[in-house]
Amino acid sequence: MHRYRSHTCGALTDAQVGETVRLSGWCHRIRDHGGVLFVDLRDHYGLTQVVFDPDSAAFAAAEKVRAEWVIRVDGRVRLRPEGTENADLPTGKVEIYAVDLEVLGPSAELPLPVFGDQDYPEDVRLRYRFLDLRRERIHNNIMTRGRIIDSLRTRMKGEGFFEFQTPILTASSPEGARDFLVPSRIHPGKFYALPQAPQQYKQLIMMSGFDRYYQIAPCFRDEDPRADRLPGEFYQLDLEMSFVEQEDVFAAVEPVIRGVFEEFGNGKPVTQNWPRIPYAEALRKYGSDKPDLRNPLIMQNVSEHFRGSNFKVFARMLEDPKNEVWAIPGPTGGSRAFCDRMNSWAQGEGQPGLGYIMWREGGEGAGPLANNIGAERTAAIREQLGLKDGDAAFFVAGDPSKFYKFAGLARTKVGEELKVIDTERFELAWIVDFPFYEWSEEEKKIDFSHNPFSMPQGGLEALNGQDPLTIKAFQYDIACNGYEIASGGIRNHRPEAMVKAFELAGYDEATVQERFGGMYRAFQYGAPPHGGMAAGIDRIVMLLCGVSNLREISLFPMNQQALDLLMSAPAEATPKQLKELHIRPSLPVK
Repeated sequence: MHRYRSHTCGALTDAQVGETVRLSGWCHRIRDHGGVLFVDLRDHYGLTQVVFDPDSAAFAAAEKVRAEWVIRVDGRVRLRPEGTENADLPTGKVEIYAVDLEVLGPSAELPLPVFGDQDYPEDVRLRYRFLDLRRERIHNNIMTRGRIIDSLRTRMKGEGFFEFQTPILTASSPEGARDFLVPSRIHPGKFYALPQAPQQYKQLIMMSGFDRYYQIAPCFRDEDPRADRLPGEFYQLDLEMSFVEQEDVFAAVEPVIRGVFEEFGNGKPVTQNWPRIPYAEALRKYGSDKPDLRNPLIMQNVSEHFRGSNFKVFARMLEDPKNEVWAIPGPTGGSRAFCDRMNSWAQGEGQPGLGYIMWREGGEGAGPLANNIGAERTAAIREQLGLKDGDAAFFVAGDPSKFYKFAGLARTKVGEELKVIDTERFELAWIVDFPFYEWSEEEKKIDFSHNPFSMPQGGLEALNGQDPLTIKAFQYDIACNGYEIASGGIRNHRPEAMVKAFELAGYDEATVQERFGGMYRAFQYGAPPHGGMAAGIDRIVMLLCGVSNLREISLFPMNQQALDLLMSAPAEATPKQLKELHIRPSLPVK
């Protein structure tokens, strides 16, 4: 018999009854029933109940074991007594009558329990991540992550993509976040950068004559952490294709992402024909460029009903042509208690409040706004929004470029409070026609709004003759249930257009050649039209596992302060290491 096991803890069924077997694993739970010990023995594959009674030679040793001790057990498989079977376990019909026990690894007192699913402080969970990962829920999440990545690989190969690996030590690139820098020992005073994304390399792969590239790529960005973005590093399904237009990328990617959601979504409906929503429309209707389409509420511009009205706050705002009033419908929300609660929520978000109108039985509008604008305007708003008795509407006013995010939050809050969001489905959509440039208030100049390597709609002609802030790009995102899960674009493969695009953002040709010399040179020697995108592995897994924090689906994440509590990173370097790198720290004064 094998030194440690003849079977795993998830393998035994009534087919093995009467056999002598050997199992090894962790003591998941220990129960004393009138002098008879029951141990649920756990390994990666499952649980098996082991019975030690006082007549067994292993009983004395079993009395000493505690939770999470690693033991080896020899024994005979038998059927559980009638009425004690566990239908939730594959091994639930049988148990092992133990005759021998060996302690392979005793455990100290546990800083957090493995049995059960109790909530525990995050810092404790991360410091003892090896224990946290033994817990059933998170262990299953990690295994699901691996299966999702396997599925993505299989599906990408089915679409004709080939996997490549691009360098980790590279040069700095303007991807919109801070780089992690790596000092060079061989070249004093110079630094590598860890890639924020394989953007330039994957385009160079297309320049090199390969046709369809993909990679499960590690990416590194020195960003502040949040629930849906891990600090430091993350993984993405990165891809690029030659001789394609935007619709070709959509046709290749959509079945891959949709198929994964169907395979791992536990039967939840998945959008079949993804809508294409222009960026400006997404902001106007949903207040977000990653809208949650499970929420049926659609915002509308109702400015005309307030223009020249007796509600002077809005009427005066609308004298400025850039200002608007948007309405958020609230079906069934027409109670004073609910409207006041929404108003208080808005104040908690730093807003002066949230105006509202309620419609009573008989169609009469109620509330301060209704009283000020009158019955005719109130009825017109109701008709435009398609509301009925017992409904409400909430209003946000001002410059839409400044209030749209709050309006989107209010739409989400109303949808959640009124329980109109169908949480048992995955709603996917393409967000298209992003602006190519935006105005940087901080730097008082035009800057790239999304990806500097994308093709502007209209090409070089648009760059030469159009107001830069009106130029749209062949850029697109995938939104799912309120998250951006992928982003990409058709690339600007013409060197003169690349130089002009960067020139409008304040970079001269010499700077472009210096910072992007590899791509700039490659564009001079026959560059194919190409495009692609990258999908966030971590966010996809998070959605499919039904969790709201990426730490629940990542093996060894950092905490909110970007600290690895398990490995004690970051840590100070030794004087010898710093000397070899020609670095002297200049620490901030405390």
